[in-house]
Amino acid sequence: MSMMSDLFTSGVFVDAVLIVLIVEAFAVVGYWLWRKRGIAPADFLPGMVSGALMLLALRAVLAGAGWFTPTLCLMAAGGAHLIDVLRRWRN
Repeated sequence: MSMMSDLFTSGVFVDAVLIVLIVEAFAVVGYWLWRKRGIAPADFLPGMVSGALMLLALRAVLAGAGWFTPTLCLMAAGGAHLIDVLRRWRN
């Protein structure tokens, strides 16, 4: 296999993306708390959590976790996405 295939199938790439996502969340929330500028955490975090949970579902599949763990992650991601949509919904 090629090096890129190994990165994807081993889950290393997913782990790297999750780390970047966590650093980004801390940076955005920290900047908001420090300066009260940028994106408010309540507007930012539901979408970020949804994406992180989808990555965790992918990671669980790559690790051979069976069907239950990815299903829970995807259901939780759907819930976070629903919260995000409801917060943004305009009548």
